[in-house]
Amino acid sequence: MPSIISSSSAPVLNVQKGVATITLNRPAHRNRLENNDLRTLLTHFEAVNQDESVRVLVLTANTDGQPRPVFCAGYDIGSFGQADPHAVAFEQVPDALAAMRPITICGLNGSVYGGATDLVLACDLRLGLQGSEWRMPAAALGLHYYPSGLQRYLRLFGESAAKRAFLTARTFNTQQLAQLGIFEEFVGAEEWALKLSAFTQEVQGLAPLAVQETKKSLNELASGHVNAQALASRQELTKQSVDFAEGRQAFLERRKPVFKGL
Repeated sequence: MPSIISSSSAPVLNVQKGVATITLNRPAHRNRLENNDLRTLLTHFEAVNQDESVRVLVLTANTDGQPRPVFCAGYDIGSFGQADPHAVAFEQVPDALAAMRPITICGLNGSVYGGATDLVLACDLRLGLQGSEWRMPAAALGLHYYPSGLQRYLRLFGESAAKRAFLTARTFNTQQLAQLGIFEEFVGAEEWALKLSAFTQEVQGLAPLAVQETKKSLNELASGHVNAQALASRQELTKQSVDFAEGRQAFLERRKPVFKGL
């Protein structure tokens, strides 16, 4: 994985060999998200979507110098109510992340709070750092959360855990998060970089056309939009693809397939 930039800035985008990495980069402020950060994230998402060479996007954070790793402390509370003609509604960011073309992995390398928890849920896959905490303090701040975020919580946490998150504002520890079944695993700091890199490469090695078309179908089915014709068309597209022929041939020859996304 690419090295993390140490200086504080808006989120940083790095693209290497088919993997895009977006790093939240305000470690001294626990990677809180300011209005400019939201705009930058949307710009990065669009750039990644347009780059057909990118198969996987990893969202992670710079935690250098923090006494205890924090992936993101959420939206900057001080920005609420400010008159900014260029302000971005927070929900636009996780909604855009959830709709991205590449497979998205959240490398949750620290605790996460508030709206940033929805960025984690908006990713397709998640790998967590052992000891990380999760807290949704909306009700403790007097705020009703936005609809798409509530929907993601209900779909991924389930009703009981989602109610605990929002109606108590209590923290979830690593063990409680693991029980939800939404993380691939939680790993220690000493093996974090290796595990995240290996997981990313594993996902990147799958047939990109099949993965991306299946992601579309899974997202539609999860949201209740069932289009049988679209599902059948995607299935037929992959059956006729060069990648499927290569996958079958590689299986017969007992070798690793070389997929081209065709």
